[in-house]
Amino acid sequence: MSLASDIPAIRRVGHALADAARATTLRHFRQPIDVESKGAAFDPVTVADREAEAAMRDLLAKLRPEDAILGEESGAKPGTSGLTWVLDPIDGTRGFISGTPTWGVLVGLMDAKGPIYGIVDQPFTGERFEGSAEGAVWTRAEARRDLRVRRTETIEAATILTTFPEIGTPEEGAAFRRVAARCRLVRYGMDCYAYALLAAGHVDLVIEAGLHPYDVVAPIALIEAAGGIVTDWTGAPAHGGGRVLAAATPELHGAAMRLLDG
Repeated sequence: MSLASDIPAIRRVGHALADAARATTLRHFRQPIDVESKGAAFDPVTVADREAEAAMRDLLAKLRPEDAILGEESGAKPGTSGLTWVLDPIDGTRGFISGTPTWGVLVGLMDAKGPIYGIVDQPFTGERFEGSAEGAVWTRAEARRDLRVRRTETIEAATILTTFPEIGTPEEGAAFRRVAARCRLVRYGMDCYAYALLAAGHVDLVIEAGLHPYDVVAPIALIEAAGGIVTDWTGAPAHGGGRVLAAATPELHGAAMRLLDG
């Protein structure tokens, strides 16, 4: 069976994973919860992160045991199929523990070449953004809408989003500000929801640094399915993480990349 013909089965599994994580995370959201830090600098993790990833991994063990898994909380599990599920049970834990509805569950699938399927799910608002070879769609309960990026071509007309004002290193922050200074509107703090908004045609650019594969595989698949472009800051593939530039159009992507380069 070709991968293209297997997309309906992949989508069913993707939705099952997102449903499981949605139920788990909502039990803890805006409730008293203990917060640990995974590093010397504050890098929060909660029982909700760990339980949600465990629920997704349990499902994959039953539904797709031949596939590999890469998750933020429990690391990598090898597989034999050539496909890897890339999971972030709560992308935006800082937002989660602050009660903001801008975090999300990320379910991505990649092969040796890169991302081929992705879900960005926001459990509290009930929104699910999905991208595959069949296209990009937004759903909430019974509502459904096809997604397409906005056709903005100039920096001066663009809305740009990022999660942290400092971006990463001082040099990376300075590079971001060169782009942001030219944009019509700049917003902060969206985590994975920023990529969903780009795919939905509400914003035009997302620029970040210091990311991991589990942060970007699902958003890349979603944005590409909606007609957008995601690379690193040099134009190379971004699914390995690091510095990420997501843009609605080739013209906007090129202009942003030139400014990032200084």
